[in-house]
Amino acid sequence: MDNVAADLSRDRPRLGRSSTAERVADILRDRISAGFFQPGQRLSEETISEGLGVSRNTLREAFRLLGHERLLDHKLNRGVFVRLPSAEDVSDLYRVRRVLEGAAVRRKPDERALEGLKEAVLDAERAAGRDDWQGVGTANIRFHQALVSLNDSPRIDEAMRQLLAELRLVFHVMENPRAFHEPFVDRNRTLLGLIEAGEPERAAAYLDDYLDHAERLLIHAYEPNR
Repeated sequence: MDNVAADLSRDRPRLGRSSTAERVADILRDRISAGFFQPGQRLSEETISEGLGVSRNTLREAFRLLGHERLLDHKLNRGVFVRLPSAEDVSDLYRVRRVLEGAAVRRKPDERALEGLKEAVLDAERAAGRDDWQGVGTANIRFHQALVSLNDSPRIDEAMRQLLAELRLVFHVMENPRAFHEPFVDRNRTLLGLIEAGEPERAAAYLDDYLDHAERLLIHAYEPNR
């Protein structure tokens, strides 16, 4: 836990002078998206409040916000735990992804959004070369966040950040992260190529197949426990 506090202390500059529960929740959500916290992990108020330099009351409010986002579970007399989504959650997450991302690939991309997509693809390829499959998963999350930014809507961006944090928790059900993430390194490169080529309908059809593939893999991973 000392390592958690030390690592989180690097996020203190993000809090600014007026530490708020919303900013703390943003930091913890980002950490969940990056795979720093895992499903079933108990979150220590003492360790996290020390690491971020915030009060217990501020942290508890942040926990409450993340509970509403279905990222944390509050268990009576036991504490706060990172949530493991269900197979039903997975199906619902992918329903939402088809709407948000399907709309995004049909829009003409601006240069900033394209740069975000390109950087995420390159980061995934570099991480795969190092056999760092958690890093590949993180880059994949960033790719899809950048993809949704093509909608040019701050509200959609915020919804996608919450969705992807929840999805990252789902990734932990995969016993073989390489087998899950590796095919999507090339798939992201292909999807980027279709977007750059100005072929929105082909990109949308490719995305549909992509999301169907990913959903099937994840639902299959839940099967032994259903």
